Amino acid sequence: MTETISLNNPLLQTSGLPRFDQIRPQHVVPGVRQALAQATEKLEALEADLAPSWEGLLQPLEAIDLLFEYAWHPVQHLLSVKNSEALRQAHDAVLGEVVAFGLRLRQSKPIYDALKTLKHSESWQTLSNAQQRLIDQMLQEAKHAGVALAGAAKARFIEIEKALSQLSTDFSNAVLDARKTFELVIQNPNDTQGWRNTLKQISAQSYNQANEQASATPETGPWRITLDYPSAGPFLDHSRNRRQREHVFKAMASLASLPPHDNTPRIDRILGLRREKAKLLGFDTYAQLSLSTKMAGTVEAVERMFAELQNASKAAAEQDHNTLQQLAKTPLAHWDVRFWVERLRERRFDYTDEQLRPYFPLPRVLEGLFGLCKKLFGIDIKEANDPAPAWHPDVRFYHVFDEDGAHRASFYLDPYSRPQEKRGGAWMNNCLKRRRVNGQLQVPVIFLICNGTPPVGEKPSLMSFGEVLTLFHEFGHGLQGMLTTVDVPGVSGVNGVEWDAVEIASQFMENWCYHKPTLIGMTAHVKTGQSLPDDLFDKLSASRTFRSGSGMLRQLKLGMTDMALHHQFDPGGPQSVLEVQQQIAQIEAMPPYEGDRLLCHFSHIFGGGYAAGYYSYKWAEVLSADAFAAFEEVGLDDEAAIARMGHAFRNTLLAQGGSRHPMEVFVEFRGREPSTEALLRHSGL
Repeated sequence: MTETISLNNPLLQTSGLPRFDQIRPQHVVPGVRQALAQATEKLEALEADLAPSWEGLLQPLEAIDLLFEYAWHPVQHLLSVKNSEALRQAHDAVLGEVVAFGLRLRQSKPIYDALKTLKHSESWQTLSNAQQRLIDQMLQEAKHAGVALAGAAKARFIEIEKALSQLSTDFSNAVLDARKTFELVIQNPNDTQGWRNTLKQISAQSYNQANEQASATPETGPWRITLDYPSAGPFLDHSRNRRQREHVFKAMASLASLPPHDNTPRIDRILGLRREKAKLLGFDTYAQLSLSTKMAGTVEAVERMFAELQNASKAAAEQDHNTLQQLAKTPLAHWDVRFWVERLRERRFDYTDEQLRPYFPLPRVLEGLFGLCKKLFGIDIKEANDPAPAWHPDVRFYHVFDEDGAHRASFYLDPYSRPQEKRGGAWMNNCLKRRRVNGQLQVPVIFLICNGTPPVGEKPSLMSFGEVLTLFHEFGHGLQGMLTTVDVPGVSGVNGVEWDAVEIASQFMENWCYHKPTLIGMTAHVKTGQSLPDDLFDKLSASRTFRSGSGMLRQLKLGMTDMALHHQFDPGGPQSVLEVQQQIAQIEAMPPYEGDRLLCHFSHIFGGGYAAGYYSYKWAEVLSADAFAAFEEVGLDDEAAIARMGHAFRNTLLAQGGSRHPMEVFVEFRGREPSTEALLRHSGL
């Protein structure tokens, strides 16, 4: 690498927005290494001259964090939205060094001792709640990073952390690569009978993107089906060709379980290393280590929730299955389920997702979402006039303003699926955290990433109702990231919030998609401009509890499998991970599919942060349903009362971030501890 690249390296700036338009794979190694050198220099200077005070200890650590916010976080972000072989190689070349520095920092005995001294000093009482909580979390994090380990145990711990970081990246890359290798090209128009127009459009467009000079049309084909969700999901819902459904279903079920992209050995290795890491830190299992930093606190508390929700759902799920079997009239195979669920939905509610899509053009949905945020939280959201540095032409940039016009935050929105370079799913992440830099406030900037249906030709993205829910969900995370009032970056926004409480705001926002004035207000038919008709809303609303017993058991199955693998399962023992998966899958009404290799693409727990934490979705859903019930109790049509309640929600659950324990914040908002009553009521259970 030449010195010129280093001097002009966009990863080395430390102010303004990261230069996503300029960052190239060749910048990664020199840029990250230079940032690591600067961070190491700062760390060594700090350890040599420690003052156990906020100014003498925490502020210098914040300056180190800022280096990574600009030099490393953009690389991780681009890996998930603009993945390429060159970027992967550059990322992997420095990943071990970044992990090693993070461990070196968290394992620093001088810093740990200084933090303990500060906690027991007279000046402790002068610190804010946010400052005290950050220090407590840092002390716990240091223990979990092996600060108390020495000699061979410490060396082994460092090896494990590096290996786990690499395995996580490799797992995600294997899923992405495996998804890219599959395609089903359909030539015969008879095989598209029953397809929705949107599926014909995106599959013809997909064929043209994959074949230069091709001129496929939605009417005449060819049509290309991929394992990307906007393609495979509607195909399984509507294709009448049972043999082709079976082919796509089996490819999805076995994703990343076959050479050269087989994740099975990685799963065994990850689970073994996590168990070993937990034991080094004094825990019997990785689940105990994970739960020690979460709101639930213990495995037993999570299992009590599993049992309560499973008992409430079991009979309803069995009834769901019997009803579906009666409709199909022939024995159901797993690749038939989604198809017959859609036929039952159409029969029972007399509408299709395709009828809804034209009412949900993305620009109109955003208008409705932003209007709701103004009504609830008093904020104005406007697209930026000046273009922000972005990684793709589809990306949009917005500013958030308070009632008094003050600039509060900004966010990037990357709305559409790009299976060749962007990982699946949807997520929110920090771009820049709220903090004080040289006395000046740095407002938070966040990423909102979805994998929605892309526009076709001149027509805007027409969203399925599921995609609308996903957008609201991620925006809930975004609101917590943007409306924080905490200036301590380690506990501002979603930072420092216990993992199982971090979904409260996101799931809370989903509830508004079933509130009639909100939903009707964000619809406008793409051709006529008309709002969603009342009868369609009523059917949509009635369908909210459709198969809710089955949906509940599916989520519980995922959470229970995750918990079993990280608590009861013995890596290297006689039972395989797939046997554990199949055993727990028996809780569902339909016997499990023998070829299901869900774990091989379960990126949440093997490529993301949900290990021994997937239960968090249900845990937080209990809290978010109870929070929404507070709005129901004051009357959803009383605008003044809703605004008062919205500001109370903003000032507690959105504003305080990780600066206080989430149960304290929830009780401040709700006036009591949470109950499962609202979730079971909303689910029709």
